[in-house]
Amino acid sequence: MSNGYGQASAIPRPRIGAKAAVFVGVAFVAAGALGAVQTGTPVPAEVLQLTQFGPALGVAAVALLWPRATRHLLGTTLSTPERPRGRGVLLLATAPLIVALCALSYALLTGGVRSLRPDAPDNPFAVIVVAQFIGACGEEIGWRCLFQPLLRTRCGPLASSVVVGLVWGVWHVPVLAQIPAYAAAFLLATVSLSVVLGSALERMRGGSRLLFAGGFHTLINLGLLLFMDEESGAVLPMVLFSLACLAAAAVWALGTKPPAGSVR
Repeated sequence: MSNGYGQASAIPRPRIGAKAAVFVGVAFVAAGALGAVQTGTPVPAEVLQLTQFGPALGVAAVALLWPRATRHLLGTTLSTPERPRGRGVLLLATAPLIVALCALSYALLTGGVRSLRPDAPDNPFAVIVVAQFIGACGEEIGWRCLFQPLLRTRCGPLASSVVVGLVWGVWHVPVLAQIPAYAAAFLLATVSLSVVLGSALERMRGGSRLLFAGGFHTLINLGLLLFMDEESGAVLPMVLFSLACLAAAAVWALGTKPPAGSVR
């Protein structure tokens, strides 16, 4: 029996509505609650944002209700598996290329380069790197290791990536309170990044998906911290970032052929 990933499986194609609703609902509510909790803790947002663990709690909720299906989704490949090294290296290399493209574009348009020395933040940069990776994995175990495989049982890599990217973007609720141009650019960035991740991770197993997705997410966050000021609410940096992400997504989407037998 085909499981929708192009693999044989004893588990039938699941009904995804309830699982998706539980995951998304818990991810949103938990993120809000964790954000409120952080204000009463000494954990600086520069180092780690507790909201990033909302999707991980969403995974935990789904696992409590559907343990067997959750293990399957977290451990499966989305199509015919292959060694992750080549795609993983390309994925990790894409992150600094995106940051470089938007930073250079910003410099050409404004005549200045925004650069922050690694020793400039108030906290040790090594601590920030480790914490950023942990936080990124807290997000990606939900978005790319559970939600994407769940949607892939019903639609192809591009469609599932776009849906994940939209939900991921809306999940960043405070961003939507910014002016429309900023919010729209941010959503374009999350959808584009999701397409990059969905294309790159398509043939990786669960553990590799989490490590490479977390690594890519971390490199993007660190690159923006050091070279861009999009979190200030300024529209131009966010627009340039979203366009750089869109360019990367186009390259990945065009360069990734759907494997035979996969859902399209």
